[in-house]
Amino acid sequence: MSTKAKADLALTSVCLAWGISYLLTDFCLTEVGTFTLNAFRFLLAFFVAGALAFKTLKKVSRTTLRFAALNGLFLLAVYSCSSYGVLYTSVSNAGFLCCIAVLFTPFLEFFFFKKFPPKKTFFVAAVATVGIALMTLDEQYRFAFGDLICIACSIFYALYLMLTEVAVKREDVDAFHLGVFQLGFTGLYCFVSCFIVETPRIPQSTAFWASAIFLAVFCTGFAIIVQSVAQKYTCATNVSVIFCLEPLFAGIAAFFFANERLLPRAYAGAAILLLSLLVMEVDLKALLKKE
Repeated sequence: MSTKAKADLALTSVCLAWGISYLLTDFCLTEVGTFTLNAFRFLLAFFVAGALAFKTLKKVSRTTLRFAALNGLFLLAVYSCSSYGVLYTSVSNAGFLCCIAVLFTPFLEFFFFKKFPPKKTFFVAAVATVGIALMTLDEQYRFAFGDLICIACSIFYALYLMLTEVAVKREDVDAFHLGVFQLGFTGLYCFVSCFIVETPRIPQSTAFWASAIFLAVFCTGFAIIVQSVAQKYTCATNVSVIFCLEPLFAGIAAFFFANERLLPRAYAGAAILLLSLLVMEVDLKALLKKE
């Protein structure tokens, strides 16, 4: 198997872990609060990553730490919205709606950096809006509360991606150090928040700890590290297509393991939304030219 194929397979495993994470998060939140779960998830991921790369992390720059602290605030918002969204909507809806940051990013880049989005962005945004409406609107044409929270999650994630892009372009910022230390800052913010808005408790069930450890090690620490390494050995088009599999994996997991069944129009909306993500991410002209 070639290095490129191994990288694509690794990225697919990351998307699979992220897709399953919505189901596991929904289960874990029956025993602990949102901030308690995310504090455990990020702090464990930070300590595992820190233990594996302790020598290199000692050379972290102050600028990297400042960006990591700011990134942690955005990740706090992202994962808080994601966790609360799962509580108030279906796992399938959460999986799709939390993955539409790519639709907001071009408009936010125009707002903050005056970077005009590609022409196809407006068409894709319109198509995606139809898909979101089919998935989320009820019989009275109203959004569920959880759906709105998941859309907010995508907006925060788009802002996080923009900030990360600014950070890694600086010569005094190490991308790997940034990835590790933002885990620690996010975990710290969640740890403080859980004492302010929740009553922390230690669950007793083995199922909870198995799920929480999987979330921390594979869906957080492993996913971030593998993503940063694997992208060095594959092309941007492959990465874009592979990452669009995340909501698909979330829907499949909800269907088989949570017996979650949506209305036919919701599945049609999910298909339209997935198609819009593919069109948004893939440069069709470059792909056809390459062929």
